[in-house]
Order: sequence, then C-alpha cells, then structure tokens
Amino acid sequence: MPDPLGLINPNQGVSPLQPGKPLAAPKVEGPGFKDVLMKNIEQVSKLQKDAEVAYEDFATGDRNDIDGVMMAKQKADIAFQMLMQVRNKMMDAYEEVKQIRV
Repeated sequence: MPDPLGLINPNQGVSPLQPGKPLAAPKVEGPGFKDVLMKNIEQVSKLQKDAEVAYEDFATGDRNDIDGVMMAKQKADIAFQMLMQVRNKMMDAYEEVKQIRV
C-alpha cells in the first residue's frame, strides 16, 4: 500500500512528525478533480445547447424528426440530473467534513 502522506520510508521506517514543517503533498498524475468537473460541466452545457437548437429547428420546420429532438432533450436532462447528483454528493461530503472536530 503506498504511503499517501510520505511519512513512511521503506529504509528507515516511519519518520517523526516535525511541528511547523508542512507535509509534502503527494504527487498526483492525470487531470485533477477540478479539471474533470469543469470538463463535465462543459459537456452538459453543450448537450443542453444541442437540445435547444434541435427543438428550435423542429419548431421552425427545419427539422422533421421528432425522435431526434426527444433524444437530444433526454440526453441533456439525464446529463444534468447526473451532474446534480455529483453536486449533491459533494455537498454531503462537505457537510461531513464540517462536522469533523479538529
């Protein structure tokens, strides 16, 4: 199991904590949580815009496939609901962290 805090040296064992010295942040590879979240928000926004364009095209007569319009609307709705569930889970986690006594 890797040591996320970097306190365990396999050659010397556990290193003592030193007051006032900040812990080294673990190296993270790949995109961060913020990047992934922003990318997904942009994707949901794009799906909503696509659904709006499909609806407007259908309303003006430029498009005649109602099933394509309904599919675009459903994709946008499901993506938005999923994003709201992620938001709700993040808020729940935040509330739990706030309850931790330091």
